[in-house]
Amino acid sequence: MDKTHAMRVLDAKKIAYTAKVYDISGEFHAGTEAAALIGADAATVYKTLVVLREGDPRAKPMLVMVPVAAEVDLKTLAASVGAKKLRMAKQREAEDLTGMQVGGISALGLKQPARFEILLDESARTLDRIHISAGARGVDLDLAVTDLISASSARFVRAAEDISV
Repeated sequence: MDKTHAMRVLDAKKIAYTAKVYDISGEFHAGTEAAALIGADAATVYKTLVVLREGDPRAKPMLVMVPVAAEVDLKTLAASVGAKKLRMAKQREAEDLTGMQVGGISALGLKQPARFEILLDESARTLDRIHISAGARGVDLDLAVTDLISASSARFVRAAEDISV
């Protein structure tokens, strides 16, 4: 397996991680399917979504990491970041902004991370370890939540609907 940019970022910071590769041939997998393919509890697997502030072209795009079984709640996220109105980026927008394919977007895979707000759902506070994309479809990184925050400069926000019910 070739190293992704996200892996090189972690290597440069001497952060321990485990990379897991899973088969993506034939079809795109939902996050919960990806969790099963890597043998991880879905509660520890987070997807990265691109969210944009509407009406403020100067605002940085947001990379929002939420559990794969959850959806971003745009109203909750807007309140958490002090925005009036947010919208999900369209697939092409997300790919153009990040340089990565949807399904493989990673906060650690950005070539210019300062151009983005990196946000992590509050639910990750309860985890020791987290699984995120390595910046390519079919490649997962397992690392400590504290290391993810350190490497990405992510900040905690309320972003997802409550899935604990």
